[in-house]
Amino acid sequence: MRRVAICGLSMCKVGNHYNKSLRELFAEATLDALESAGNPCIDAMYIGNMSASEQTYQKNIASLLSNSIGLNSKPSILLECADGSGGAALYEGYKAVSSGLHDIVLVGGVEKMSEATRGENRKIGSMIIEQECEAFHGLSLDGQFALIMRYYMHHYNVSKRHFALFAVQMHKHAAGNRYAHLPYEISVEDALNMQTIADPVTLFDTAPTGDGAAAVILCPLEKAREFTENPVEIAGAGQASDTLALYDRKNILTFRATVEASKIALESSKLKISDINFFEVHDSYTISGFLALEDLGIIERGKVGHAVEEGLIDLNGPLPTNLSGGLKARGHPMGATGVYQAVESALQLQGQAGKNQIDPAEVALIHNAAGIGSIVTVHVLKRV
Repeated sequence: MRRVAICGLSMCKVGNHYNKSLRELFAEATLDALESAGNPCIDAMYIGNMSASEQTYQKNIASLLSNSIGLNSKPSILLECADGSGGAALYEGYKAVSSGLHDIVLVGGVEKMSEATRGENRKIGSMIIEQECEAFHGLSLDGQFALIMRYYMHHYNVSKRHFALFAVQMHKHAAGNRYAHLPYEISVEDALNMQTIADPVTLFDTAPTGDGAAAVILCPLEKAREFTENPVEIAGAGQASDTLALYDRKNILTFRATVEASKIALESSKLKISDINFFEVHDSYTISGFLALEDLGIIERGKVGHAVEEGLIDLNGPLPTNLSGGLKARGHPMGATGVYQAVESALQLQGQAGKNQIDPAEVALIHNAAGIGSIVTVHVLKRV
């Protein structure tokens, strides 16, 4: 197996790009990523997207997008793993280069969600959950996370204020990220007093969906300096799955797929969680951010709220988390999110994260999940 590096990258600002189509957003990010690597000849392309068929009524996305950047003759594969699609695309691209099947691979993620109403987007989001029983009886993705959050608060005697503090922290980081959808700070009172989505989940407990595209170029590490002066190695990768239905879970306060995927990723990188300098975790809801930090072994179970309050996950703290603002404030263009995490973490490792740059930034872990952790992909990135 070959060592794999990121040798090119780019992303668009997450937001409401009413004047750009799905293919235009994708082309903008991918062509910039290709240019950053010196426009190498691409062997294959892997794309993460969740909802184009519902948002733009377009199927056959891989063909559409490969054509948009002139790669018609190359293998082009669409990965759909709900809002874990971007991480899944990166995982497949990593395997293709690592195995020797391909030398130069483009991994992209794109989502166009601004054309739909909030209600329509939440309906599309709820297609992530099990339909025959849970959705049929009125449960939504918001409802699932509300149940998990309510039980977490009861089980660990945690107040709503602790989740509000997490949202405040994410917005603080987003304020220093020019690519963020919500680049401004908020107060605890702002977070606590927002409208209720599904009690106890409020609007500021959820990540804003939006339009976005991000891309990375992968190549064998041994060839990386042919394309960039600052390659970033994908030192480890892991993926795991769990039941789709919440009712099938033995314990709804842990996402088993996160535990398993991170174990595989760390073992393949020959690193421990204590070796990681910063983390990008999937916080589509504040409670999912809590569970990710616990399942990854970063913070003790039931203690995340206190860790946030003590500043442990701040960019100046010992456990810097979601320096981009996370899904919560950087924004959550569903199928592109996992690729955004890779781009932002690679920039941090290259020392190009601007106001949010930390030191040291040698090793990163990125965690991308589908829904309630039904599919989870974890990658470990390392400065070369």
